[in-house]
Amino acid sequence: MLDAVLGKLPRQYDANVLVGFDKADDAGVYKISDDQAVVQTVDFFTPVVDDPFTFGQIAATNSLSDIYAMGGRPISALALVCFPEKADLTILEQILAGGLSQMMEAGCAVIGGHSVRDPEIKFGYAVTGLIHPDRILTNASAQPGDVLILTKALGTGVISTAIKRGDARQAWIDGATKAMTTLNKKAVEVVTANGFHVHSCTDITGFGLIGHAREMAMGSGVQLRIRWTSVPLLEGAIDCVRAGHVPGGLKANREFAECAVGFRVDVPEEIRTVMFDPQTAGGLLLSVDRGDAPALLKELEAARVFAVEIGEVLANGHPRLLVG
Repeated sequence: MLDAVLGKLPRQYDANVLVGFDKADDAGVYKISDDQAVVQTVDFFTPVVDDPFTFGQIAATNSLSDIYAMGGRPISALALVCFPEKADLTILEQILAGGLSQMMEAGCAVIGGHSVRDPEIKFGYAVTGLIHPDRILTNASAQPGDVLILTKALGTGVISTAIKRGDARQAWIDGATKAMTTLNKKAVEVVTANGFHVHSCTDITGFGLIGHAREMAMGSGVQLRIRWTSVPLLEGAIDCVRAGHVPGGLKANREFAECAVGFRVDVPEEIRTVMFDPQTAGGLLLSVDRGDAPALLKELEAARVFAVEIGEVLANGHPRLLVG
């Protein structure tokens, strides 16, 4: 729906807008000097776990993720709060404290915010970061021959749905919570500090692996091949799919993007489903020069960043994504 609406809006022209909303990228980038640009993003959502402090942590991690996906360094944030008028304020205090803890870990200053009364709790941040104009990582520069690397396992959407329905095992909750509260900071530091030829990057969030991979393929004018046996899954993800804990966002993602995917006949239905799972604070999908991929994976492992090779970039072709 949003894709259709944005396509009808008039285009602005400003030479300093290096990445705008028309690019379907993770964040906007605005040049302020020859050697500096600001990266801006905003994200907020309803609780995905029961503990308010943890929810705050997850919301902050998710909001910061788009800055990291562009290769940027977050510097400041504004909190966005929707909270019931008669709810216990200690809950709000814990949410804000959880978010602040992650912002402090990221070295990002919370400098204000805005709140409204709302029957349903919602929380997140508008985040600003900095980046050199010549070092922006976009989702539209993947090159044929590149290797695809993913830095977090999939499944937070279906597990969060199971949590809401009171049907999630503690091990599933713990695994998903750890993933959703792990910043992409270290991963980006490794990617940007060691001269690796990372041609394209995006974070896997609300559109799921397939949705964000589709954006990378279309933006880059390439075809992506994903090996389903290499795609990492959180413990319990497949169990949740089999039990019917499928969020509405997953169904919408599948309806929108499945036409761009060619699944090999042996790909299990559960795997197909979880590839459309909307992720919260998901990992990075990197398109990396094949010659640099082994060294990058080694450096990420040394930095204790989970990372796995899941596929490759091919020349332009249809369908945009091949899963087999």
